[in-house]
Amino acid sequence: MKKELSGNAKIYRRLLTYLKPHKALFIVSIFGFLIYSATQPLFAALIKNIINTLQSHSREKMYLLPIWFSGLIVVRSIGAFLGNYFLSKVSCNVVHTLRCEIFDKYTELPTVYFDANNTGHMISRITNNVGQVTNAATDAIRTFVREGLTALGLLAYLFYSNWELSLVFIGIAPIIAVIVVYVSKRLRIISKRIQESIGDITHITSELVSGYRVVRSYGGEEYEKKRFLDSSLFNRRQSLKLSTTISIHTPVLQIIIAIALSGLMYMALFFMKESTTGAFVGYLTAAFLLPRPIRQLSDANSDIQKGIVAAESLFEILDEKSEVDEGDYEIERCVGTLEFKNLTFQYEGVNEPALIDISFKAEAGQTIALVGASGSGKSTLVNLVSRFYNHNTGEILLDGVEISRYKLTNLRQQIALVNQQVTLFNDTVFNNIAYGALANSSREAVTAAALDAYAMEFINNMELGLDTEIGENGVKLSGGQRQRLALARALLKDSPLLILDEATSALDTESERYIQIALQKVMGNRTTLVIAHRLSTIENADMILVMEQGRIVEQGTHNELIEKNGAYSRLHSIQFKEHPQSANGFE
Repeated sequence: MKKELSGNAKIYRRLLTYLKPHKALFIVSIFGFLIYSATQPLFAALIKNIINTLQSHSREKMYLLPIWFSGLIVVRSIGAFLGNYFLSKVSCNVVHTLRCEIFDKYTELPTVYFDANNTGHMISRITNNVGQVTNAATDAIRTFVREGLTALGLLAYLFYSNWELSLVFIGIAPIIAVIVVYVSKRLRIISKRIQESIGDITHITSELVSGYRVVRSYGGEEYEKKRFLDSSLFNRRQSLKLSTTISIHTPVLQIIIAIALSGLMYMALFFMKESTTGAFVGYLTAAFLLPRPIRQLSDANSDIQKGIVAAESLFEILDEKSEVDEGDYEIERCVGTLEFKNLTFQYEGVNEPALIDISFKAEAGQTIALVGASGSGKSTLVNLVSRFYNHNTGEILLDGVEISRYKLTNLRQQIALVNQQVTLFNDTVFNNIAYGALANSSREAVTAAALDAYAMEFINNMELGLDTEIGENGVKLSGGQRQRLALARALLKDSPLLILDEATSALDTESERYIQIALQKVMGNRTTLVIAHRLSTIENADMILVMEQGRIVEQGTHNELIEKNGAYSRLHSIQFKEHPQSANGFE
């Protein structure tokens, strides 16, 4: 239990460090709450004076009482404004900082992290969890400062008025502490389940939104409804448990305090016989004002427990190791000689290696084609070139330098990648081609790249041409059009190394013919790795590697491999039978 409390305190202390840059604003807000809190015991003292004045024969100070009362209200309001406004500014700043830190961390995490974590939970952390963390770091602090100081002020007044009677509050303190510790632990457990369920809800929703065509085509509506219903029901159950815990917690504390106050009132009738009526009423007024701040502190505790759980999930991300980059080598533009030496690679958590003893060399400007059945290791091989995964056994040399020695940013500047699964952004055609580091490209350069990728044909037919918005992931475009934009982006990058992972798979016959001509033109001065299932598209490659179960089983030119009458020849003859025109390059 002590270890758990220590861990939670450590998380909360780390969370509070986000307030440091805004300490000036925070101090002003604390000062405001100090003013606000000081007015509570002063109200009890004012009531004492009012009653004593009414019972006094001399009422000289009577005319000052309304001024004091109005003055207290004004001071209280000023304090509340200073506290609430400046703490809200701190809260907004903390939300902004945390969200940016998490998002920035997402851009630095290695590929294996994205492989191991689902999208919904990652999105939920940056939306839902950050809000709960902020409640714990700012709103809960507001309550603790304001109500805590109020409670301390009232207790100070009570002990000042009659310390013997006020010892009753020390007697109930251990009972309250036990209840708070138990409830805090339960709140953390339930809050963690709720946050996980929100992640599931977000994930299911994002899958439906992105894959609605598949859902409707295969009649998956009822299945998706059931998935969402189950997840939402679980969230509802946990939320009700949370509400039940909080709803029971507060009344129990109030009952305990009410019993203590009843005893206090009973004892006051006996022990305050010598006191004035004003002192007696003022004492009881202060005592009966005490339950409210204690209730507020109890509610703030629930926010803190939820915030601690949310903060823990955020700090887990921030503590994740960023993509390893120990490289110190940089070059403005490499020549493009790529060599694999005895490379073996195995994914984490997988028993069998994905690549086994891979060795080949691509001279600068050559085109190397990778063919083979799905799962043979082709995509893994090209992913290693970009260092999306890090290899441990063997070497990958670019211009004779091991790629792990390159600085990551510099290495990826040398590579233009076009995947089979094209990623486009909800932006204009121009910004999708001139993306990221290419953002400063001229309109002429973007147009030239689009022409080479045979994309200007459909771009010119758009209402705003290059300035047309294409929707989320290019939803307004056909598969072939999306792939041509991805090709244009790669051509605009003009890198010495070009990787095409099924880059022409979604193109129609006419578009593919034009793009093959364009690619032949741009491949001349680039080292190109091509993954292709259509063997017709790679017959002119300088070298073809045939892969099976992570190994290179054959390599050579198209004619050499046909003459060998081996694995490549069999693949070629199968495609020739299925698509005779395609196999001869006339698809």
